Amino acid sequence: MSTIEKALAKQKKAEELKKQQSSLESTQNIDKREPGIEPTEQINEQMPADTNVSDSHASAKTVSLKLDILDEQGYVSLSTNRKLINEELRAIKRKVLQNAFGGLSKTLKAANLVTVTSTRPGEGKSFCAINLALSIALEQDKTVLLVDADVLKPSVSSKLDIKHQVDAGLMEYLLDEVTDVTDIIYNTNIDNLRFIPAGRPNHLSTELLASEKMAQLAQEFVTRYPDRIVVMDAPPLLGINETAVLANLAGQVLVVVEEEKTHLSELKQAVEQIDKDKAVGFVMNKAKKQSSTTGYGYGYAYAYASNTKN
Repeated sequence: MSTIEKALAKQKKAEELKKQQSSLESTQNIDKREPGIEPTEQINEQMPADTNVSDSHASAKTVSLKLDILDEQGYVSLSTNRKLINEELRAIKRKVLQNAFGGLSKTLKAANLVTVTSTRPGEGKSFCAINLALSIALEQDKTVLLVDADVLKPSVSSKLDIKHQVDAGLMEYLLDEVTDVTDIIYNTNIDNLRFIPAGRPNHLSTELLASEKMAQLAQEFVTRYPDRIVVMDAPPLLGINETAVLANLAGQVLVVVEEEKTHLSELKQAVEQIDKDKAVGFVMNKAKKQSSTTGYGYGYAYAYASNTKN
């Protein structure tokens, strides 16, 4: 073999050795990846995902409640101050939570959805709904969604003094002006409290409350977060036929009655519209109660008086 032939053979052998080394390095790189994952998948996996884990993260909308002013106005206090109304609401809350998550919940459909209503306007149902939501928000392991479903005369946003902070609400969702329910859920400066405003008034408001879309939304409330209580402030039962439809979407119905104002005959007429398989409670509002200093005081007192399932 000539010198030239020997040089060519040596060069060819070196090239073959280089190819073998390159092939070995490629195999090692593949082995470093997770089995069954292509290189592009592995890159995408390292990128942050844009997912809606919950409404607290999906919605950037937040409203700020003036807790000190609400405290002064007689609402449940979230401070360390001991208030009578906190104790009164605690008794109602315990019954609601027991119905929602205790043994009775197995016999109730939509047990964690609570409709708060009354026989006639002006009996204090919105005040009660807000206080119940505030009281549940004090729980360590529960969240609460407060829904202003009194779309004819919405007052929750005004009472909470956040009307200027909200825009789209329940009506916009039912009218398909908003497609994602998370776009109408507002976070608050209370960790465990979310809020859905009523939205703009509409001439079809009452019909929309009785619509199939409202029924589907109520079902989503119940199933999306099964450890959450949903409190709906609904229109009065008498004079608005659709309220009964809305009330019966819930597993629990709280009927607010005003002492020395609500007529027993009207209360009976209102309750007859509620399905017999619902847990029905009665809240006595504006009750006269004895005071140790002045004899008798006038304020808000509550009692979860009865339950049709017990």
